[in-house]
Amino acid sequence: MKSLVIGAGQMGSALAYDLAHSQGIEAITLADVDFERAKSVAEKIHAQKVKPARLDVERNDDVAALMKGHTFAVGATTFRHNVALTKTAIEAKVHFCDLGGNDDVVLRQMSLNAEAKERNVLIVPNCGLAPGFANVIAARGAEQFDKLDIVSIRVGGLPQHPKPPLNYQLVFSVEGLVNEYSGNSVVIREGKIVERPTMTEVESIEFPPPFGTLEAFLTSGGTSMLPKMFEGRLNELDYKTIRYPGHCERFKALLDLGFASNEPISVGSNILTAKEMFFELLKRKLSGTDSDVVLIKVVIKGTSKGKSRILSYQLIDFYQENDNITAMMRTTAYPTSVIAQLIANGTIKQRGVMTPEQCVPLEPMLHELRARGIAVNEQWQ
Repeated sequence: MKSLVIGAGQMGSALAYDLAHSQGIEAITLADVDFERAKSVAEKIHAQKVKPARLDVERNDDVAALMKGHTFAVGATTFRHNVALTKTAIEAKVHFCDLGGNDDVVLRQMSLNAEAKERNVLIVPNCGLAPGFANVIAARGAEQFDKLDIVSIRVGGLPQHPKPPLNYQLVFSVEGLVNEYSGNSVVIREGKIVERPTMTEVESIEFPPPFGTLEAFLTSGGTSMLPKMFEGRLNELDYKTIRYPGHCERFKALLDLGFASNEPISVGSNILTAKEMFFELLKRKLSGTDSDVVLIKVVIKGTSKGKSRILSYQLIDFYQENDNITAMMRTTAYPTSVIAQLIANGTIKQRGVMTPEQCVPLEPMLHELRARGIAVNEQWQ
C-alpha cells in the first residue's frame, strides 16, 4: 500500500510516523507547501519509505497528479481545504480521510456521496480524536444496548502543568480551537436534535489523580453525525470539551468582548482584523513545551438484556518523551492512520462519504491502538 499525507505540521508528521511503522505500508509521500518542512519531518522519522514532496493544495491539478498512484490519501491541513481535497480524491479514485472538525464542511463533503460510490472510493471526514475516535466508541458502544437513554462524550487535551490565567496550551491549530468555541453545539435533548450555544452548560467531571475535578462544556463539531444517527432513539446526547476549572469563563469573556471578530483594527500602517490579532496573541501566549495529556470519558446509559446498565469508556494518554510525539498528536493522528489502513486492507468495505461513527468497527480499531500503547478502559455497571 502506498499512502499520501497532505500537510507536514504536527498531525501530518505524526501520521507519517505511524504509517512508516505500520506493516503493509510500502511508501509514504509527505507533501507540504513548504518542501523544507516536509523534508525535515521525513528525515526525523528515519524511515527510507517516507519521501517529501512540495504541494500547494490550492492547485487542484497538482493534487490530483500526486494522489494518483497512492492507495489512499490523508488530509492534515486546515478544514477549509477538505471539500476540494474530497472532490479531487473522488476524481483520482483514491480513498481519502481527513481530520475534519467543522460541521458545515462535512455536510458539503457528504453531498458528494453518490459520486464517491460511483468511483468506488470511501471518503471519511472527521477522523482523529473528537470528532473521530471518541465518536466511534460512542456509536459502537451504544449498539450493545437494547434501549438507550443517554450518551455523553467528554474529551480534552490539556497541559500536564497548567499555567494561569487560561490553564491551557495549544495542542493543535488556534483556528481549530476558536472554531470549536464558536457557534452552536448540535445535541439531542428529549429525543430531538437541537442546537445549544458553545461554551455553555458547564459541568464538573472527575478523573483519577493528579487531575481530580475538571470542567466540561459544550463546543461545536464534536457530535458529528451522531445526532442524526440517534435522534428519536434516546433522550440525551452531547459532546463537551474538558478543561481545567475556570478556563471556559475566562476564554468566553474574551470572545464576548469581540476578540475573535472580523472588525478591522489599524496597527501603524497595517490593517488587521481583531481575529487575526487575537490568533497571533494566542499563538504567542499559549504555545509552549509542557508535556500534554489527553482525556476521554464516554458514558452510555440504557437497558441491556432487560437490565438498566451503564457502559463507560475511559482513556488517559500522556505525552511520549521517547518518540517526542504529544498525546494530542498520538490520539488524533494514530486513529486516523488506523482508519485509513482499515479501508485500504478491506476491513472497512463501505463506499461513499461516511464519518467514522457510520462505518468504522470498534474492536479492530482498539486492537491497533493498543499495539501503539493507546489503551481504552471499558467498564460495565
